[in-house]
Amino acid sequence: MCYTIAELHDEAGYVKHHIQKIAAFFLAMENFAAALKKAGHNVLHMNLDDTETFKDTTTLIDHLIKQYGVQNFEYQRPDEYRLTISLSSIQFEQTHCVDTEHFLLPFEEIPQHFKANKAHRMEAFYRKMRKRYGYLLNDREEPLGGQWNFDQDNRKALSKEDLTAIPEPITFQNSVQSILTRLKRHGIQTMGTIDETKIQLPVSRTQARKQLAYFCQSLLHHFGDFQDAMTCQSPHSVFLYHSGLSFALNTKMISPKEVIETAIKQLHSNLDNLSQVEGFVRQILGWREFVRGIYWANMPDYQNKNVLQHSASMPHYFWDGDTQMNCMKHALSHSLSHGYAHHIERLMVIGNFCLLTGINPNEVDNWYLGVYADAIEWVQLPNTRGMSQFADGGLLASKPYISSGQYINKMSDYCQSCTYKVKEKVGPKACPFNSLYWHFLDTHKDRFQSNPRLKFAYTNWNKRSTQEKSALRKQAVFYKESLGQL
Repeated sequence: MCYTIAELHDEAGYVKHHIQKIAAFFLAMENFAAALKKAGHNVLHMNLDDTETFKDTTTLIDHLIKQYGVQNFEYQRPDEYRLTISLSSIQFEQTHCVDTEHFLLPFEEIPQHFKANKAHRMEAFYRKMRKRYGYLLNDREEPLGGQWNFDQDNRKALSKEDLTAIPEPITFQNSVQSILTRLKRHGIQTMGTIDETKIQLPVSRTQARKQLAYFCQSLLHHFGDFQDAMTCQSPHSVFLYHSGLSFALNTKMISPKEVIETAIKQLHSNLDNLSQVEGFVRQILGWREFVRGIYWANMPDYQNKNVLQHSASMPHYFWDGDTQMNCMKHALSHSLSHGYAHHIERLMVIGNFCLLTGINPNEVDNWYLGVYADAIEWVQLPNTRGMSQFADGGLLASKPYISSGQYINKMSDYCQSCTYKVKEKVGPKACPFNSLYWHFLDTHKDRFQSNPRLKFAYTNWNKRSTQEKSALRKQAVFYKESLGQL
């Protein structure tokens, strides 16, 4: 038996990826190949120099089958639809697909929980998974603490005192100089920036386990409290109390089962951590597994959904971070500098802005898929096209995740030093999110005004005078027509 691990031109270039994403993937592949060899396995590790003459994955595999006289070809089930179609097209009799062990819901059971073009909600699925695996349950199979979800306790903003207590994130000194030279030699187009000697992402199982241990020991006790918080007043504003494990999870250096059970062990020493641990477990056992189900139940049609018919183009600051909107500046800068931003910056700042301004979800998909190191299509597409952009019409989320500047001001300190004024709705310095929010609700009132989760917003809108509505509409149109200058 021989394991084949290959850097491929088509995988590196199907979208413009963040330079840290490609470098981390390639270095993780190198380390995995070395670990397999050390364990006594036969390994064929091919870099871009070795594979440059092959136009795609299947061409390379066909070549290797012939070159080595392969009698049996096995591959791990891909997490992406396009790769599944590609590998299943290989014309070789002795081909076998083996399932991945890096999800808790077996692939063949997805149709039992998810139906195509049918709305599903994470909470019901999450409870089923909790019961199935017995996580955070008492002896009567009831949820610890008497409730399934502590989300209401997980929405605290950071005070001045909290800012001084944020721990320094764990970092790794991983040199990628040779990889960067190779990427340049092969003309691979990338975005973002990188320090060639200090890529911080874990790129081996050993590093991933160190990151998990550090999170549980130093960060988990406040993860739930501040998982939605944002700040620009801390040197540790990128990761805050987040684990930073999504890259390691999605590249399969560490399993979700190990991550969940290691976090749950923290409860044995401190039951006060229940809301913190539950919030973290919910992200992995609930959300991560849920979006995977949505993805596989609805592909390939899901990638083309655009029920709101949005068509605007992304402005330049998505690639350079040069904007006067302080919240966008910081969220975009985090993304471009680190290949990472936590989920509220992705959803309620960047995603919120894209939805309110009507940016084409195809462009949003490609940007999110490229810029984040942890972005693989199975997890990125439902989060972006479904949760963030509501392009799927509610298959994943029960309402569009939109807000005015008020929410951003509540959960961050971004507004304090912004060029725009969060309390102003119209005028040259009015926060763009304010008028864009009301304009979105007004534009799509036929679709959303009967949604119970938006009842309060529409009641507020309907109380406004004709003059005020008109001013908000004009302000929003002005901002949408001058996106590049914001």
